[in-house]
Parts: sequence; structure tokens; C-alpha cells
Amino acid sequence: MPIAVQLAHAGRKASSQRPWEGGQLIPVAEGGWHTVAPSAIPHGSNEPAPAALDLAGMQRIKQAFADAAIRAYRLGIDAIEIHSAHGYLLHQFLSPLSNQRTDQYGGNLENRMRFPLEVIDAVKEVLPADYPLGVRISASDWVEGGWDILQSITYTQALEQKHCAFIHVSSGGLSTQQKIPLESGYQVHFAETIKKITSMPVIAVGLITEAEHAERILNDGQADLIGIARGILYDPHWPWHAAAKLGGTVDAPPQYWRSQPRELKNLFGEIRQGGR
Repeated sequence: MPIAVQLAHAGRKASSQRPWEGGQLIPVAEGGWHTVAPSAIPHGSNEPAPAALDLAGMQRIKQAFADAAIRAYRLGIDAIEIHSAHGYLLHQFLSPLSNQRTDQYGGNLENRMRFPLEVIDAVKEVLPADYPLGVRISASDWVEGGWDILQSITYTQALEQKHCAFIHVSSGGLSTQQKIPLESGYQVHFAETIKKITSMPVIAVGLITEAEHAERILNDGQADLIGIARGILYDPHWPWHAAAKLGGTVDAPPQYWRSQPRELKNLFGEIRQGGR
């Protein structure tokens, strides 16, 4: 089974508690550290402002991404996803809500995309030409005046020009003012819009919990792949149960073969049956 890894820099959202412990910024006096961002704008109004990155700091971060990619490749990781979503550093550069720089990395859309695209270049430079490098985006900040689907389309087109292998379409995470209409598949329309303008495989995600729903998204051509995260944390065998519902088969280790329910004779594949 292929193994992928995600590379990210949290920027101003670093030095934070674990999500299940509240996720709040940890003060320096309590073991936290000073965070960095495109501009000295805090994530929350009650949080201290991050330090605005200078060019030397940005160069160090680009090098850190490249170094991490080299380590992943040497470990035998099959693919890498660059995280430019959910309010992490690269998303902070993209969004006009968090990037208010006045140099070549701020202002218009081309400038705000510049640093994330330079990171992509730095990572691709140290990997084989055919190595799968994808990108995760937040298609919208869900805040008026923030990053939106139209800007995401332009960013996607730039990523395709750099021969990225896939795009993973999520949303939100940048602003505490976001207003997200949480419902089953609430982000799928973003993936569908992106899929119409790119040849890259598109991953859809967001409260997709039922196998039938995931299959319908694929059959309707709204996305090429489905990302399942919290659902698999809750049910590590979600793919098995999905295959059972949809009449598919799965490749399971031999020690699991005897667990196949009687009514699902071929869940683990007909080839397995001789060893039962």
C-alpha cells in the first residue's frame, strides 16, 4: 500500500495546545515559543502577534521544506503533500486576511502566491522529476474579503503549471471569524469546481462518512478521490466496511481472513478462500 506524508509549517498557529486539550496558543512563559507569519497579525484577537517573517526567515523555511522532503524520500515515502490549507503558514501567505505585506510577497494575488509557489519549487528541486508531489488547499476562508474559490482556481492553475501530482481541496482554518455551514459533504462543491478547471486528480473531503455518499461523489464526477480522516480514526476498518456495503473486495493480511462475515464470502477476495 502506498504511503504518503504531509509537510507543513504552522506559522502563527504553532506553539499551540493539542486539539483535544483546547488548541489554544501556549504562552512563552508556559513553555511556548514566539511564532512567525507573513505579517504581525494574530490568529485570535486575544493572542500575541507573531513576528513578521523577513526574507532570511523565509529562505530558512523553504530550505526546511526541502530538507524534510529529502528525508521523506530517503525513508521510502511514496508521495508528499504540501499543506497550504487550514490557516497554516502557506495559507497565511495566500490569504489577504493574514498577509498584509507591502513587499513582493504581499498585496495582489500573484504576490501572495509567490512564497507558497517558491516552496513548491524548492521541494520539487530535490525530488526526482516523476515523484508525486501534491498540495492541500483551503478553497475558502469562509470570511468576506478573505481567500475564496476564485483565487483558489488561479492557485490551482499555477500548481498545475508546476506539474503537481494532485490537489486536495479542503477549506477554512485561517480566521476565528469563519462561518462554515457544517453538513455532510459541505466542501465537495469546492472540489467539484476545482475539478472542472484542472487535469490533476482532485481529492474531496469534509464530513463524508458513509460509503454510499463517497461512491456517489466519485460516480457523479465531483472528485477523483475521497479523503477520510476522522471517520477512520473512529473506525480504522472503514474501507473494509465500505467495500462490504458496495460489493467490493479488500486486501487484508492473512490473520484477518477468518474474520470475514459468513454473508460476505468474497470480501477478502476469492483468491483468499483456499487458505481459510
